[in-house]
Amino acid sequence: VQENVLQRVLQLPVVSSTCESLQRTYASTKEAHPLMASVCEVYERGVQGAGALAMWGMEPVVRKLEPQFAVANNLACRGLDHLEEKIPALQYPVDK
Repeated sequence: VQENVLQRVLQLPVVSSTCESLQRTYASTKEAHPLMASVCEVYERGVQGAGALAMWGMEPVVRKLEPQFAVANNLACRGLDHLEEKIPALQYPVDK
């Protein structure tokens, strides 16, 4: 199974803890402010619809460029290996 650089980045403790913190803040803001919650929900539905449409439209292009994506992903994974080796702080949550 080929590694996916995006999945690896999202699994880094510093990134995952930052994402979790942002999700908690977003959820608590929606809870505390009903008007903001309704605006956010409209925005979320719009983003989901646009994302689905974009994926449908991009599928033929992605299939054609798959070999180039695989090479770029491989290079990015090697670069991430190097960063993880040189910057140990990436292995710790933001609060540490």
